[in-house]
Amino acid sequence: MNSLRREELIRALPGARRYARALTGTQEVGDKLVADSLKAIMASPTDATQLPKARDELYRQVTQRFGDTGAATHEEAETLAPLQRQLLLLTALEEVPLEDAAPILSIGLDEASHLLADARDRLRSAAATDVLIIEDEPVIAMDIEELVQACGHRVVGVAATERQAVEIAKRTRPGLILADINLGKGGDGTNAVSRIMQTHYAPVIFVTAYPERLLTGETAEPAFVITKPFEPMTLAIATYQAVTGGVRLG
Repeated sequence: MNSLRREELIRALPGARRYARALTGTQEVGDKLVADSLKAIMASPTDATQLPKARDELYRQVTQRFGDTGAATHEEAETLAPLQRQLLLLTALEEVPLEDAAPILSIGLDEASHLLADARDRLRSAAATDVLIIEDEPVIAMDIEELVQACGHRVVGVAATERQAVEIAKRTRPGLILADINLGKGGDGTNAVSRIMQTHYAPVIFVTAYPERLLTGETAEPAFVITKPFEPMTLAIATYQAVTGGVRLG
């Protein structure tokens, strides 16, 4: 493998980790998928890879290793098929153009376009849950609250500090937590989540302008990360994946 492609793979790692974690619902399983995929690519001659872009080849390997997820639950059958989830994650969360996402998933562009349009429509019927927002900037908090409600969820509280977050979570026991990392003088969003998890478990989506700082693979990290600023569809997909726990490996 030439040095240029190796450098491209290194640059693609944070995004691949985010994709794999959102796909599987866990840091551990997602990171293992990426590690195995990277080893396979590095061990192959450059001309043995199927896609021209190193980033896309890494996504393809991750998706391929994720494999057949088996029979969907009744709830999943009513919402999104695995391939639709993958398309949504690639195009919205990772901002991969549809014309690149289609070959990553080994499908044609027309089929990908149809599946993606149908998936976006089906998201509207996804199960709603109670959401706690942890954000210290009032304007941003209001924007996120509106987006969360537009996704069909119920906002049970908005916390600007660690203390408020813990108090609201204890009182409302949310089904999902959407947390900023930096709360300014109010503390740290990751600390707030850690304190909440001591007495109540809920899936968490971290929102940050610097996702690469959370995707180093060196320490315990969140399974779901979205980047500021984000589009409504990105939030809709992330909340759906977090609430449903991702699609487990078969």
